[in-house]
Amino acid sequence: MKKQVLIIGGYGRIGSSVARDLAIYTNSEITITGRKPEANIKEIPVSRISSGVKYLALDLADKERVKNIIHSYGKSSGNLVIHCAGPFHHRDANVLKNCIEAGINYVDVSDYRGFTRKALAYSEAARKAGVTAIINTGIFPGISNSLARQSVEQFDEPEEIHLSYIVGGSGGAGVTVMRTTFLGLQNPFDVWINGKWQSVKPYSDRQVIDFPSPYGKTGVYWFDMPESLTLPTSFPVKTVTTKFGSFPDFYNHLTWMTAHLFPVSWLNNSEVIEFLSQVSYKMTQVTDKYSGTGVAIQAKVLGKKSGKKADFCSSIIHKDTATVTGIGAGGIAELIMSGKLNKPGVWSVENSLSTELFEQVMQSRGFVKNYGEKSVVYQIEN
Repeated sequence: MKKQVLIIGGYGRIGSSVARDLAIYTNSEITITGRKPEANIKEIPVSRISSGVKYLALDLADKERVKNIIHSYGKSSGNLVIHCAGPFHHRDANVLKNCIEAGINYVDVSDYRGFTRKALAYSEAARKAGVTAIINTGIFPGISNSLARQSVEQFDEPEEIHLSYIVGGSGGAGVTVMRTTFLGLQNPFDVWINGKWQSVKPYSDRQVIDFPSPYGKTGVYWFDMPESLTLPTSFPVKTVTTKFGSFPDFYNHLTWMTAHLFPVSWLNNSEVIEFLSQVSYKMTQVTDKYSGTGVAIQAKVLGKKSGKKADFCSSIIHKDTATVTGIGAGGIAELIMSGKLNKPGVWSVENSLSTELFEQVMQSRGFVKNYGEKSVVYQIEN
């Protein structure tokens, strides 16, 4: 009997990427949800994901219907719910709560620390229910957490984790990623620096990182990511930085001006956020043609090995951000459904996925590891 997967928000760019990955690498029955009425199903090109994928109309605001649908999936062991309906700045943990009550395993692609806190509060309930719930999967957070773990494991005494992300244009992820970016500019956030929590401003403290081609030397800035919350509690380090940038670099300067020159009231206005998101997305539809929609992540760790100071860097590069986000979430979903990843509770990726299993997923998706003296890079070689 095929295992059933319900992907909430599965019709969006990220959700459909997760669905495509599962359609290729698992023998499962996949249903994606969206807010469009089922009567308009003919207008929805589900075939762009996989011909076998089903569609179900579902609005998360209808909590009773959400509960009933999730509980129907919980009747058979091995089924899975994947939450892809961002931005997660606006989400509660109701989907996770229903999964725990129904006894069904759970994965999400959340990327907001406020949501992460809400989800982690259900850890004991999930453990008692025997539910494995992995949060913050995808590319960053997600694969970035595994890269950080791999680098940390090279040391006797890891001291600092420095995560840097760069995305080409829209990343192929649609307008939702624009909304997430602008929502991330609204408030200062706490980061773990020199053994204590300190407040930083979003899109501040520009740092130039030399990424692989085609990005080269590009600026990255402080950005609020769940890794800055979970990694300091996962590993005995004194510092964790999470810095994000866009390619081409002029987008970084525009975002910096938005974060530092716009009145705070504008950034807290939902209509302004939507306007900026739509305008930015239209701009990237033009520049994507030469910038591409790829992603590169560098997880650099400093520490001590055999009593000496050292550094190690784990990285990944891929030509399409949305696709590799689907790989990050889809790979974990595959492991849960196969029984290889069974850890009741609510967990971040670095606390649930071993480096061995991470490498198995990457290899199965065609990634090759290229080693340097103090580094490893995952990429798909043409």
